[in-house]
Amino acid sequence: MSLKGDLKTMALPDILQWIAVGQKTGTLQVERRSVKKRIIVREGLIFSSWSNDPRESLGQFLIRLRLVSEEQLFKALLAQEEKGRLIGSILVSDGILSEEDLRQALKAKAEETIYDLFLWPRGAFEFKEGDFPQDVLIAFETAVTPVILEGIRRVDEWQRIRAIFPTMEITFKVQGEPQGMPDPLDRQVLSLAGSGKTMAAISLELRRSEFETAAIFFDLHARGLVAVDKVQDEAKSPDPVGAIQGLLSLAYQRLQEKRYDAAVQAYEEVLSLDRLNQHAKKGLISAMEARQRERAVRTSNSTSAPPTSATARSTDLRASFSLNPMPSRAATASSMR
Repeated sequence: MSLKGDLKTMALPDILQWIAVGQKTGTLQVERRSVKKRIIVREGLIFSSWSNDPRESLGQFLIRLRLVSEEQLFKALLAQEEKGRLIGSILVSDGILSEEDLRQALKAKAEETIYDLFLWPRGAFEFKEGDFPQDVLIAFETAVTPVILEGIRRVDEWQRIRAIFPTMEITFKVQGEPQGMPDPLDRQVLSLAGSGKTMAAISLELRRSEFETAAIFFDLHARGLVAVDKVQDEAKSPDPVGAIQGLLSLAYQRLQEKRYDAAVQAYEEVLSLDRLNQHAKKGLISAMEARQRERAVRTSNSTSAPPTSATARSTDLRASFSLNPMPSRAATASSMR
């Protein structure tokens, strides 16, 4: 049996309760703007999840839980290109992650993916009964009722936050000194706020949900460390997830067309929006390496000189991505010389 509609007319708790009571097995798909999410259930229990929101990728949850480093994650993503396996499977087989740690990260990821849906005022949904993936190697089972209770609690908290911050498109005046803050997260948030970024942009930068980011600012506001500066119309706000997905698609297309300069430019634009985007990092390396090989062949054919090695240069670029979230354009350009 399939069920479809909009969250505006059928609330998420009602959908989840229907799934739990009926002990349904299948996939709940929910979409809003460019964000798409899938919640996989088995016999009424939450089993797994997927989202195209960069804040909800498994890799970012592993980093936030301090289970892997940026460097370890990036190396595993590069290995994924060669091995064609799931990222979690690679990290476990390499001994970086235990199966239990991976299971707990997947559970946290799925729960946060669902909690965010409770705050969506609307969004198209469809439950496809029997639509169940067969390639899930490590999963978990979570009862629906505790998730609903936590989701409702967050909705109540969200209403209090919205009384102060009516939209995520808010900029702030920083009234404290970031360097003097003992908490590193507070220092990072105040520094980002001081740079003029909106709360929505900071949410993407922190790889935290809108709720978590707004809750941090709610606390800073209560402590007198930030004040609202400008409030923008959320209806006219940009769609960063859509922009990132569009640029990634364009970059991949240009790479297939062997238009390497255009591919590099598109990947760099993704990283300007989302400096931690691992897909853009991988794509940028692929585009630059392909461009190096093409130029080396042209040089060899025109001068009969031995082609310059692209290996050392690409190794430098890979190292710069591993050690730094995003090297500057000058750094990536210098690696090509």
